[in-house]
Amino acid sequence: MSDVISDPSLRLAGSSAPQKIIPRSSMGLLTLLLTCMCALLVLSGCAGSDGQKDDTDIWSESKLYSEATDKLNDGDFAKCGKYFDKLEARFPFGPYSQQAQINAAYCYWKAQEQTQALVAIDRFIKLHQGSPTLDYAYYLKGLITFNDDLGWLGKFTGQDLSERDPKAAKEAFESFKTVVERFPNSKYAPDSLDRMRYIVNSLAEADVIVARFYYQRGAYLASANRAQLVIRDYDRAPAVEEALYLLTKSYEKLGMTQLSNDTARVFKLNFPDSQMLETGQRIQKERKWWQIWNK
Repeated sequence: MSDVISDPSLRLAGSSAPQKIIPRSSMGLLTLLLTCMCALLVLSGCAGSDGQKDDTDIWSESKLYSEATDKLNDGDFAKCGKYFDKLEARFPFGPYSQQAQINAAYCYWKAQEQTQALVAIDRFIKLHQGSPTLDYAYYLKGLITFNDDLGWLGKFTGQDLSERDPKAAKEAFESFKTVVERFPNSKYAPDSLDRMRYIVNSLAEADVIVARFYYQRGAYLASANRAQLVIRDYDRAPAVEEALYLLTKSYEKLGMTQLSNDTARVFKLNFPDSQMLETGQRIQKERKWWQIWNK
């Protein structure tokens, strides 16, 4: 059917040419579109009235940096991270750009937003290998990955790093190792070395826990294999004492008398004052949850 009305009596007065009329179906669609547009305008107006508009859009670079720094000093870490992120995104070539990146990483770390903190610090390290603060960047990455905050339950129960997934600990170790090896004169090197020792001890403890688990369930070969890993990879860690004990007892249970006796001699040579072969218990230095170093 044609959309053009040919009957002259239906034309508008004064019109000399046929006029087109929008079909009813098209009029319904047009009305719906107009209604949706009005609704969107109303909603956007409401959003603005609720204060969701970003007031920082009109801030200058120095103003944004000043406000972000104030939030940092006030301990509002979630907001200071967002402010520093905005500063770096809006003024990537400005004088505050580098500092904004590393400050954002620090703020997100303190706000316990580990993923965002790692994104920020990895971006800084990738873009600024010549930065004079690169030692601090690797140190901060180690702290972020180290994540020694066990939460209130972990603190209450005495849980430590050895009872958690060792993957993050190994990644933190590599970051601290970079500080110690590439920047030996850095003021962050001594603390990085301490944390490396703690991580090594914790990883050794984690493996001993596994070896002990196998031994208690009668899997003596598996226990011996895991104990050997501790002795080989973490020869200076306190956990070596229990690893040698488990290796001695596992050999004994497996009927390997000569190996058991040899291991017992090594145990007594390295730990002459230990009573573990008689008691089966290792006396550990008491350590509270806040004492993160146990050399």
